[in-house]
Amino acid sequence: MFKGFRSFLLRGNVVDLAVGIVIGAAFTAVVTGFVTAFLTPLIGVATGAVGDFSKQAFTVADTTFPYGAFLNALISFLLVAAVIYFAVVLPVSKLQSRFNPVKDEPVAKTDCPDCLSTVPTAAVRCAFCTTELSGRPGFPTQVARADAEQGVHAG
Repeated sequence: MFKGFRSFLLRGNVVDLAVGIVIGAAFTAVVTGFVTAFLTPLIGVATGAVGDFSKQAFTVADTTFPYGAFLNALISFLLVAAVIYFAVVLPVSKLQSRFNPVKDEPVAKTDCPDCLSTVPTAAVRCAFCTTELSGRPGFPTQVARADAEQGVHAG
């Protein structure tokens, strides 16, 4: 039992995922600290909150709503998302488009009328149940190569 658990933990993708989560949490803490230390006070100064917008709140029926803390979290989220998009997603997608060739157009597919497996529309036979597909609705009529060379069409 422990041998299987150990092999599960030592797989490459589990370790990579754990490292990614730890780094992501640390990065989020840095961004949240930056927002709390610099951006929130700037927003507070702009709105007249004496440089500390995070403590802003309003009260309704003796219930306090600390909307400044929510704005702190919202700004942190937007910054983390922006950094991830511009520092990770865009560069990786540009590298992939540069190094991966353009793939061919996807082949048109339809369901086999007998076994309902997905097969290419231009198929003559179903790869799953070997049903003859030529001439059936949704499939083009196929002409045998020898007949096509002679000008004779299969009927």
